This record gives sequence, structure tokens and C-alpha cells, in this order.
Amino acid sequence: MTRTIVASATKEIIIGFDQPFCVIGERINPTGRKKLAAEMQAGNFETVIKDALEQAAAGATMLDVNAGVTAVDPNATEPGLLVQTLEIVQNLVDLPLSIDSSVTAAIEAGLKVAKGRPLVNSVTGEEEKLEAILPLVKKYNVPVVAISNDETGISMDPDVRFAVAKKIVERAADYGIPAHDVVVDPLVMPIGALGDAGRQVFQLLYRLRNELKVNTTCGLSNISFGLPHRHGINGAFIPMVIGAGMTSAIMNPCRPQEMEAVRGANVLNGTDANCTTWIKTYKDYKPGEHAAPAPAAVTSPAEGAAAGGRRRGGREARMARG
Repeated sequence: MTRTIVASATKEIIIGFDQPFCVIGERINPTGRKKLAAEMQAGNFETVIKDALEQAAAGATMLDVNAGVTAVDPNATEPGLLVQTLEIVQNLVDLPLSIDSSVTAAIEAGLKVAKGRPLVNSVTGEEEKLEAILPLVKKYNVPVVAISNDETGISMDPDVRFAVAKKIVERAADYGIPAHDVVVDPLVMPIGALGDAGRQVFQLLYRLRNELKVNTTCGLSNISFGLPHRHGINGAFIPMVIGAGMTSAIMNPCRPQEMEAVRGANVLNGTDANCTTWIKTYKDYKPGEHAAPAPAAVTSPAEGAAAGGRRRGGREARMARG
């Protein structure tokens, strides 16, 4: 059974076909959030702290941390800011982290300070990226997200995206990185622009699970991009994509409708034994009210992290990638 292990300093999580769906909180990401980007550049991490605590309280399994505040010389600015953000977040919550950057120097800087076993987000099928990122993944013995595009861009043909994923898995093996440490993103396309985007993903998931035997992830809200009432589409997509074999997603855990879909899918998929998490979360639920959030996974008080410096993180470049 394919199992990808991620960990914080004190908590280990398994991503796997027989495990509850892994919700990777997306909010610590200044991409498309001008206010957050400006705050982080100014050394103000109040929103980062708020987002980290809220996502943990809402039931996130992991947190994605991105510090891409500017396209101007990110090689110089992003490593230090990513380190600062990671240190704040990992002192706030006990959740495993995803180090999210397109800057190799920032990923390496983050790996040097990250506690436990973080997830690297990400590598693509581009030769330059493979040669830069895979040695770091091997050196630090961490899992990596493999995004199914290469030098030719993002293909609309799912067979091409599968071939890119296979190439990355094979190249990882050349470095001694096992398939269970490669989490493939098959690239979810907007259903409003590509009518068979859902079916494409479901078919890709079957092949990725059965032929490559890898875990998978996606930018979940990509499916609803450009449509009204996006959370309705997202909420419908979640149980379908979980049923098709997706094992994790980068998403907003602070949306009750979407987290209800995740928890319900876990019950029906048999990964919430005895409905334990569902009952614990919703035993006091009253119709017409938002469901109570899952218990927070916070191990140190907010004021401790607030005093410890400023930090920032997130994840959203996925939409820009496709």
C-alpha cells in the first residue's frame, strides 16, 4: 500500500489510499492577496498567524506555506522570507507543513529550518527543475509534489499529463526517491472552460493509482474557476475526486461546506472508522447553523508565536500553473 509520510516536530501524518483525505490548507499564500503580500514585506505576520490558527482549528491536516510576495528578484528576497514564515507557523501549530515555492534557493532554505518531514511543493517535468529539486528531495529525505507539466507547458491531453508524471516518478527513482514519496498533481482544469475536466481527472487518478502507485494532490478550487457559487461546485467535486482515488488536496479548510464534503467522503470511503471524526465534529450541530470546526491542532499559544517573530506562507501559484 502506497503511504507518504509527512511530519511536524511532534505529529506524523500518512497520506495514503487507506487513510483519511489529507487537507492541505492553502491560505498562507500572498499570491493574488496584495494586502497579505504588503504585510509580509513590511514584516507584519498577523494575517499569517491568523490564517495558520484558523486553518488548524477548521481541521486542516497540513498547512502549505508560500512566501512569493514579489516577482522582482525572488531569488534574493524569497528564501529569507520563507524561512521566517516557516519558523513562525511551525511554532504556532503542530501540523506538518508543505514548503511551497518555485525558487530553488527558497526551498533549500526552508528545508534547512523545517522541523519533521515537510512536503516539498513542487517539481515539474522540466529538466531544469528536475535537476535542481530532486537532489534536494533526496538529500533531506522528504516527499515532493510532482506537477504534470514540462517545457511544453500544460497539455490539455490527459495522456500527455500522465506521461509527464511517469517521467518525474522515473527520474525520482534514478535519484533513489521511491514512488511513495512522489505525490502527483495531475492538474485539475476549470470545468467552465473544459467540459470534460472532471472526467479527465477521474481517469488520470485511476491510472496514477494503479500504474504508478503514487499518491495524488491538486489545487481543488481550480475545478470551479470562473463559475458563480464556486463552493457548490467544489463541494460536489470533493467526494467524487476522493472516490476516484485522490488522496490529498490543497484547499481552503475554512469553508464549512467543503470540509463537510471531505468528512462525509471519509465516512463513506471507510477511512473514518466508526464515524469517529464525524461524530466528534458534528455531535452538537444544529440545522441552519454552520457546523462547528474540528478541534484545533495547536500545541503552543498564539502569543508565543507572535512574540517569536513574523512569518508568512501559503499556496496559490497552482492556478497560475493551470
